[in-house]
Amino acid sequence: MQTAEAVDEVSGLSDLRQGQKKTVTEHRKTRAEVLLVLGVSLGYSAVYALVDLAGKLTAGKGLSSQTTTLNPSQAAGHPWLDLALQLVQIFFGVVPALLALHLLKRDKRQSRMGFQPPRVAWDAGTGAVLAVVIGIPGLALYVASHAIGINTTVVPEALPFLWWTVPVLLLSAFQNAFLEEVVVVGYLTIRLREMSWSVPAVVGASALLRGAYHLYQGFGGFIGNAVMGMVFALFFLRFKRVGPLVLAHTILDSAAFVGYALFGGSLTTLGL
Repeated sequence: MQTAEAVDEVSGLSDLRQGQKKTVTEHRKTRAEVLLVLGVSLGYSAVYALVDLAGKLTAGKGLSSQTTTLNPSQAAGHPWLDLALQLVQIFFGVVPALLALHLLKRDKRQSRMGFQPPRVAWDAGTGAVLAVVIGIPGLALYVASHAIGINTTVVPEALPFLWWTVPVLLLSAFQNAFLEEVVVVGYLTIRLREMSWSVPAVVGASALLRGAYHLYQGFGGFIGNAVMGMVFALFFLRFKRVGPLVLAHTILDSAAFVGYALFGGSLTTLGL
């Protein structure tokens, strides 16, 4: 006949095993969710960028003699159709980020993204500082990597200069920023921490992913964006706010896109 202590011990071991089994199951579900979200967004972009880089490396000419064009025209010679296609691309470009926010909200995790409560002054000031901290070294790295032949020539935009060009470029900059910072920093960091990943592993994964989907620019684009990814991931882990990162990224892309549209080929940038 079992003693009360023996029964309690068996019951405790059973509860422990059930808890461990539940944790393993939850981690598997979270892992599958993360892979699916990345598969329809920036994970797909990373694979595509890697294949694109392979094509550039086997093209028979150096990377620095090749051009990467961001924001190309979607319907040259048809401005209204071009505008419509640009807006459609921008709209659906933010959908994966909205999906990530929806999944976090469903699991009562969206508050950890840091959009609420609003802290407009702090977010704006911090975002502007981050843009400067990232932008100036990033531009220098682009110039250096292009000079030594490990990066393509990045053309930030190739749209016809019409009344809608600047607004579309600003929207494109925001779309890039919102998608990347919500998915690669906020969502991915939250989910990986839920799966008990260590801080260095989370930062490394976020940084490597950001660098990977910029490989289409060359190795300079990979290095620069990986470093940016490390800084942004560490910032989010410290302050739990993605808003300043979205703003900083928007400022960087807006300066590159609109600056190039206004001043033409006299400007070069790191490109995002």
